[in-house]
Amino acid sequence: MTTYPSVLQTVLDTTDARGLAEFYRQLLGYVYRPGDETPDPAGDDWLVLLDQDGHRRLAFQQVDQLTPSTWPDGAVPQQLHLDMTVPSLEELLLQHDRVLELGGRMLFDRIDHPQEPLRVYADPSGHPFCIFVA
Repeated sequence: MTTYPSVLQTVLDTTDARGLAEFYRQLLGYVYRPGDETPDPAGDDWLVLLDQDGHRRLAFQQVDQLTPSTWPDGAVPQQLHLDMTVPSLEELLLQHDRVLELGGRMLFDRIDHPQEPLRVYADPSGHPFCIFVA
């Protein structure tokens, strides 16, 4: 019988691990892994967020330098992006405001698409992510 590895979490490099973790914690309603809740005076070089069931979802790795994606311009590709869904156009509009309030910025708007309205954003470190109606 063949066995396969399981994805534990998605890790995002960032020059501000605590700041980026806070962005996604607030956006997605996640919680810190026990021990990661309080900033470490020595530095937060690795933080993990859990979903409400206690499963690891996202981790943040502190790096000295990061070149943000320039998508949709191809100079620096996305390399990875997160897809998120909401059940309605109204919820997409609500989440749009939340993303901007939390420090994200919109990169691409396809809200008028008849089959799959979506918007693409960059998080505060420049990682692209999509929110679409599904």
